[in-house]
Amino acid sequence: MSAVEARKVRKYHLTLIGVAVLILLLSLVRVITGKVDITSSGTFQAALVLAVPIGLAGLGGLWAERAGVVNIGLEGMMVLGTWFAGWAGYQWGWPAALVAGLVAGAVGGLIHAIATVGFGVDHIISGVAINLLGPGITRFLSEVLYSEGTAAAEAGAGITTSPALSSSPPEVSLPLFSSGPDLLGTLENTHWFLISDIAGILRGLTHDVGLLVIVAVALIPLTYFVLWHTAFGLRLRSAGENPWAAESLGVNVYLTKYIATVTSGALAGLGGVFLVFFTTKYVEGQTGGRGFIGLAAMIFGNWRPGGLAAGASLFGYADGLQLRSSAAVTGFFLFGAILLLIYVGNRIRQLLSSRRETPAAAVAGAKEYTVMAFAAGGVVVLMWLWMTVDRLPNEFVYITPHVLTLLVLLVASQHLRMPKADGVRYRRGEQH
Repeated sequence: MSAVEARKVRKYHLTLIGVAVLILLLSLVRVITGKVDITSSGTFQAALVLAVPIGLAGLGGLWAERAGVVNIGLEGMMVLGTWFAGWAGYQWGWPAALVAGLVAGAVGGLIHAIATVGFGVDHIISGVAINLLGPGITRFLSEVLYSEGTAAAEAGAGITTSPALSSSPPEVSLPLFSSGPDLLGTLENTHWFLISDIAGILRGLTHDVGLLVIVAVALIPLTYFVLWHTAFGLRLRSAGENPWAAESLGVNVYLTKYIATVTSGALAGLGGVFLVFFTTKYVEGQTGGRGFIGLAAMIFGNWRPGGLAAGASLFGYADGLQLRSSAAVTGFFLFGAILLLIYVGNRIRQLLSSRRETPAAAVAGAKEYTVMAFAAGGVVVLMWLWMTVDRLPNEFVYITPHVLTLLVLLVASQHLRMPKADGVRYRRGEQH
């Protein structure tokens, strides 16, 4: 086995160990706090549903930024996907909604590509423009097509909502866990340490799963395979790292960036389609900032599909928990305190095992001590909140996923590496 293969196997094993430790900690927190919703099947079913649009938006950002195009217009592309999915879905059913949402998001990505790749517009300015354009266009179309007296209005549409879909996508249960008696449900209701928690997690992730959920989950390994194990993926990533070097090797950088950005928009639009499938119709504002949270999940995942999936799952779980039980959110304080305590202990162990002799190393060590001091303070605050707060006000419960987004990015920013040419203006033949 080569050194590269050995590192991959080691990373795979560490990932499995990390997942096992997280489940163990969740089970421990559930037992200590008595909040069964922390690991209930209902919570994880809600978490899966809520993580999918975030993950799809994050995948869209990953495709664009790996090709060197910053795409903060994901929210606007998701909005386009929701409106056109609702409009097509009430007339021709869920397959038409799927196609219309994908195409609408792809058009948003194409506009972003024309502005940034074709005309060299600043990527942030173009993304902000799309985020403004998406809601503006959809509101205009709603006022034209859903106003009083139209056929859509008679079918139940309004200025801020479309008629219900004429058909819904099928749901399936994975056969390995759903055949026969509900063994997982029985084990979950025993509330045994770890066993019932694993049963609840498996039941929530395998029962009554929507077709688009399966597609979204499959897109994560598919994206990894395409971008890291195909010639096209290598050309795309080279366009995001050093487009001038890629150009010298015969790569059509413009075309590659266009394909990546249009794919990015299509994935964001697919996230919007999922929201329409979940609510069975288009509702104005239903994206709820998930495009931005998806972008945060992508950054948390260090521009890689596996890390992105972890980030989307984390945000989806936090959102699902607050929807299932606002009282159970206080258990997150204990969970966060334990995680921070593990982080501090690990950093202390690494600092003690390493020798820092150069001035640069001394500065890095000072930064590490500062971060650890903040983390230790966070442990104290979270433990105090857990012991003193019985129930959070609804306003604080609602913003929990967004606060979690900020905290995760704050910690993850210590070890991030974005593509080197991400957001850099590229012109063929120019020397960088």
